[in-house]
Amino acid sequence: MDTLPKQFIENHIGTVMDIVLLEQQGCTSTVYKISALHGTYILKSAEPEIFRELLENEAEVLKKLNEQTDIPVPRFHGFTRTDSKSHLLMSYEEGVTLTEALAEADSQGVKNDLIESFSTLLHRLHTADTSILKISSRGKWLDIQLKKAAEYLQAGNTDGNQDLLDDLRNKKPHDIKSTVIHGDCTTDNVLVKNNQVYLFIDAGGMTYGDPRYDIALAVSEFLNHQDELSSFYRGYQRYKIDASEFKYFDSLYEFF
Repeated sequence: MDTLPKQFIENHIGTVMDIVLLEQQGCTSTVYKISALHGTYILKSAEPEIFRELLENEAEVLKKLNEQTDIPVPRFHGFTRTDSKSHLLMSYEEGVTLTEALAEADSQGVKNDLIESFSTLLHRLHTADTSILKISSRGKWLDIQLKKAAEYLQAGNTDGNQDLLDDLRNKKPHDIKSTVIHGDCTTDNVLVKNNQVYLFIDAGGMTYGDPRYDIALAVSEFLNHQDELSSFYRGYQRYKIDASEFKYFDSLYEFF
């Protein structure tokens, strides 16, 4: 922890009382919980360049979303990039991940209610004003993702392979209207408080894109449980993906 940028941290949030490394964290960054004189915060630190870019994207997204209330995310407090690491400072938000909440649920009814609140939040994201992220168009989202997939494959930073990439390039689904998407919309990346899914975390992939990607990731754990899948679509009513769409976007995720 002696490599943490203490001056940067205290310039943004004041005197630090305690820093704790969190055991439960993603594979792209190291996460610390910081107790300061005036509140509690999260510091995410990334070292490999591919993850530093993702962290910088998350910083830009949070900074833009601080100006609105439609999409609930942690509050941005600061970002810095040194020679070896990047650091994102944000608010600490109460709650547990949906993955944890589902594991701890004491009945199927509680699980179904949690899943419906998850999909309701996703519906809210996909119907948000698309100008909210202030992103200029760089081409079609899927074409951009396939290009990134090829770069990750060449660098050896992916679980995907060339045959899968070729298949994805040759079998692109029909276009649908882009929306704001999370980009990594799994049960690990939303928080639950008072039995409601209320907040998105790990927003580094949030952009304009194909909402079917979010849906595919969101329903991947519910496909073999019809009552849970039905609960999802009670809250999310914009679009229902079919089996071929699920397979396509679930396969695309292997590269990321």
